[in-house]
Amino acid sequence: MKAAITYDNGSVFQHFGRTEEFMIYTIEDGKVTDKEKVDASSTGGHGALAPFLRDHGVEALICGGIGGGARAALGACGIKIYPGVSGSADDAAKAFAEGRLEFDENVECHHHDHEHEGGCHHDSDGAHHCCH
Repeated sequence: MKAAITYDNGSVFQHFGRTEEFMIYTIEDGKVTDKEKVDASSTGGHGALAPFLRDHGVEALICGGIGGGARAALGACGIKIYPGVSGSADDAAKAFAEGRLEFDENVECHHHDHEHEGGCHHDSDGAHHCCH
């Protein structure tokens, strides 16, 4: 199977809709067997990311924050979502492959409700914050 992780300089990028790169991991028999960094900056924005991932054979997405529209689009493409993850992308992929990834199903970003510069992050208790 293939799992994509929102990616920025080795870490899980915290805003799905603004990610410019994904690391796509191939997972076989509970182990990561390959990885490939793909550029998503020219996809045309967050609305095109779900089909982009589907076209790369992705079945699971690991990310930080993600909005409701993106969740729906990914679901329509048959991609399962593992939100609320932070830290090293490689560590997250390994944990996912081994069935021990910790994620928060309820994490959501609401960036479409307000435009701002900055990023999105989640505290260890899962609280969502927008950085202006």
